[in-house]
Amino acid sequence: MAGGLFALLDDVAALARLAAASVDDVGAAAGRATTKAAGVVVDDTAVTPQYVHGVTADRELPMIRRIAIGSIRNKLLLILPVALVLSQFLPWLLTPILMTGGAYLCYEGAEKVWGRIRGHDAHGAPVAEAGADAEKQMVSGAIRTDLILSAEIMVIALNEVADEPFLSRLLILVVVAIVITIGVYGVVGVIVKIDDVGLHLTQRSSAALQRLGRGLVAFMPRLLTTISVVGTAAMLWVGGHIELVGLDDLGWHAPYDAVHHLEEKVHDAVSGAGGALGWTVNTVASAVLGLIVGGLVMVVMHLLPFPKKTAAAH
Repeated sequence: MAGGLFALLDDVAALARLAAASVDDVGAAAGRATTKAAGVVVDDTAVTPQYVHGVTADRELPMIRRIAIGSIRNKLLLILPVALVLSQFLPWLLTPILMTGGAYLCYEGAEKVWGRIRGHDAHGAPVAEAGADAEKQMVSGAIRTDLILSAEIMVIALNEVADEPFLSRLLILVVVAIVITIGVYGVVGVIVKIDDVGLHLTQRSSAALQRLGRGLVAFMPRLLTTISVVGTAAMLWVGGHIELVGLDDLGWHAPYDAVHHLEEKVHDAVSGAGGALGWTVNTVASAVLGLIVGGLVMVVMHLLPFPKKTAAAH
């Protein structure tokens, strides 16, 4: 009897270790998938604060909360089921879909670069008008934009874990959706409140706190500019890398082999810093390819009679 009890306890312990390992595997895979989607995440973080530009301070966080709820619905109720069905029954479609999304990222990045060259912002900041209807329209527009970005995030994440069993894929993508949504909109919430905190500090009696407050208010526009620049670079890098790997998967190996060969040469030539320099070479090459692809798409988009973007569009 005692031997049977100990054997049962051993089995329970083995199952617990297996479950813990599975949780670790899901967490590690979700971390890798989230990293792969970094370019879109940064862009999402850079774009969202513009949708609460011009609203009163007491409405900023409620609007962001509504956008975040819409974002998680986009990911879990719309995108996730479609992505899982495709990965289960039509996995060969994932690379073309991913490359289409990558081309969209390249296009957005190239348009931002072109907008800065011409002195215009490719993401024209929407100005919120007074009233519940205007706020509702602004939130709806942000959720529609989020649908595009969330779809790209989820497809990138899915491609990273396409070889996992169905249940693991489901759990990983749920984790990615929740973590990214909380991360993006948590950061956005902090960003939009920096100037409010600064203004509050300028009204304190302490001269040091007043200086800190003025510094925060002055820092806010620079922060948004930095995020926007990083988002543009990340989109070109991630989008270009998606195209590079996708072309290799579809049978055109020359571009990927050329970049990989150059990366290996730099890695072997420089001791100590070879790994970092090799990564830099791959990143720069991917960004250049992204800029080329984005420029070509941008030319096509401007030549064909497509509706032009409005200020509320991404």
